[in-house]
Order: sequence, then structure tokens, then C-alpha cells
Amino acid sequence: MKTVCFYFQVHQPWRLKTYRFFNIGKDHNYLDDLTNRAIMQKIARECYLPMNSLLLKLIKENKGAFRVSFSLTGTVVEQFKLYAPEVLDSFRELIATGCVELLCETYSHSLAALSSKEDFTEQVKAHQAMLKKEFGVKPKAFRNTELIYSDEIGAMVGELGFKTILAEGAKHVLGWKSPDYVYASASDQSLRVLLRNYKLSDDIAFRFSNQGWDEYPLTADKYAQWVSDAEGEVVNLFMDYETFGEHQKATTGIFDFMKALPKALLNAGVKFATVSETAAEHQPVAVIHCPHVMSWADEERDITAWLGNDLQNEAFAKIYELKDKVRSLKSDDFNYVWNFMQTSDHFYYMATKWLSDGDVHSYFNPYGSSYEAFINYMNVLSDFQIEVEKALEAKKSRKKSK
Repeated sequence: MKTVCFYFQVHQPWRLKTYRFFNIGKDHNYLDDLTNRAIMQKIARECYLPMNSLLLKLIKENKGAFRVSFSLTGTVVEQFKLYAPEVLDSFRELIATGCVELLCETYSHSLAALSSKEDFTEQVKAHQAMLKKEFGVKPKAFRNTELIYSDEIGAMVGELGFKTILAEGAKHVLGWKSPDYVYASASDQSLRVLLRNYKLSDDIAFRFSNQGWDEYPLTADKYAQWVSDAEGEVVNLFMDYETFGEHQKATTGIFDFMKALPKALLNAGVKFATVSETAAEHQPVAVIHCPHVMSWADEERDITAWLGNDLQNEAFAKIYELKDKVRSLKSDDFNYVWNFMQTSDHFYYMATKWLSDGDVHSYFNPYGSSYEAFINYMNVLSDFQIEVEKALEAKKSRKKSK
């Protein structure tokens, strides 16, 4: 029996306010609180609450046969607590069904895996602690930011005790192989690798409302047949949770589609499983080698969406240069800023991409240009660096006076 594994990424970054050069040294509040609140409450209304309610109904209607997996970033959970606590409650209700698995990732949805093993481990452990505190969960499976994966990252994840990791079913890595099987990591063959079927995932996430698409309109029965016809043992459907109601508005019929989909798939002889269940129920058919870093972004399926130009690389290098100094302060306030400044979205806004990839980047970018995003980020970072240095000097002075 073919297995469908639904996984949803739930993430919102902390958005920076417009921060001018003249604010440096004077203004130490970096976040756009009004925008962060407004966006969270809008998406809670349009996506999180109605979709969570629908999933709970589907789990109950199908008596546990319908199962899904999520990863919730630390930054989105922080915003739930501040601006939409009812969303947090609705996720807890879903998890209590026993049909929903929470995956671990980096706390701040960061690129720490590309910085150092130490930075990555610190972010992962922070996320584990958050899942334990907020949901009473100890995750077994891992999903790195934007499905960023390589043999080296697989080795780090295996060392942290995870049994399964998600990755992109990228053609340049798979070659003739199909993403519709379970694989073993080349760096740690006890680590199972689930690969996203990007065509079937993107049919929902990107093409669902496209009236120019030759398969429009997409019905649950048609989609269930596609899944049933897939050549392998598992079909991994991984996408942003905001697909439902935010990227694909309720008026497109996306909720009606999802309401009908579980029954259509079950009728087609397909079963549902969480990430860990999928990895446990299917033996790996081969080892997957990924010497170079890949992701689920853009046509290239690489990391150029975040570290593809000089602006991005400079900003990335500067934030991680502060690591040891911030850590030595042992301050919750400084750690808080340090965390949200690592979020991958800030680097994504600095991308210089063209054609179809450029359209996607523009959709998600609140800035007028990549240069504007870079300047704003670096202005904030400059002030933060000054404050870090001041705090270190004050700490030294206190030690001397004792």
C-alpha cells in the first residue's frame, strides 16, 4: 500500500522596522511591532485557525487514518504567544489526537547549519527545549530550514540523535532515481531521508489556483489518482502551511479541496503516515549522496536564495562574527536579538533573482529592493554590535571593581 506523508512548515519571521543610519546609537528597538501583530493576526484568521479546525475534523472523521506532520519555528511560536494564543491552543489540540507529529528544526529558522556545527547544535537544542516546554514533545525527526541538506548536515543531524530527516527530491541529486522511496543518508546510514515530491507538492502549493495551468481546476479525485499512480512506495507532500488560506486564498477552493482529499486518497488505496511512521514502515532502497548543499528553493534547488550574492554573504558573515561576544554576555535580551537576526528570511530579502524565481522572491519581500533590505539589516546589526560592545565593557568594569 502506498503511503502519503503530509508535512507542513509553520513559520513567521520577526520583521524589522525601517531603521535608518541616523537611528544607530539611539534606537535599540528593532522590530516593527504593528506589522508583526497585523500579519500574524491576519494569517491566524485566514490560515492557521480554519486549517487547524479542518485538520482536526478530518482526523476525527477518518478515525485517525488521516495523519500529518508539522514543524513550528521558535519565532512563530513566540508570535502565537504574543498575538494569537488561540492558535497555539489549536495546535495543542491537534497534537493531542496522536495523529500529528512535530518535527525539530533550528529555533530561529536560521542558516546555522551553513555557519558551524556549534551554531547549528545550539539552535537545534533551543528548538528541542521549546517543543518540550510548549507541547510536551520530544521530536524524533528533523527538518532543516528550507530543507537545506547535504551529507555533512546529515552527519550532524544523526549525531544529535534524530532518526529521520527531510530533504528535497532534487533532480540534480537524484538523477534517474525517484523521490518516492525512503533513502539512507550517505554520512549516517541509520538516518532515514524522506525526499519531497516537488511536482505533486507544488501542484497544491503553487499551481492550484492558476487558471492558465492545463490541469486547472484540480479536484481531489484527480489528485488522488496522480498520487496513486506515482511509481514508488511513498509520496512526500511537503509545503508551507500558509499555502492554505494565505498563498491560496479561501476563494480558490483550497479548503474544499483539502476537505475532500483524505477520503479520495483512502478510497484510492493510499494510507497516511507521519514522517517518523513513514521512515519506520519502509526500508531504504538506496543510499543518497549529497556532497553539495541543496534546498527546496528556486529552480536551482541550492542555497543561492539566501547566500547567492555579496550582500547576503557579507550580512551572514557579520552576524556570526558576533556569536562569541553575545554568548559571553549570557543575557536573555541579547540572545533574543541574536536569535531573530539569524532568521533566513532576512537574507532571502537580499536576493537578486530574475524571471520566475524573481517573481516568487518579490511576493515574499517587504522591501523595495535587495539593496534596501541589506542596508536596513546592516543598520540594525551595527547598532546591535555597538550595544554588545558596551555591555562587554560594562561587564569588564564590574569585574575590575570587585
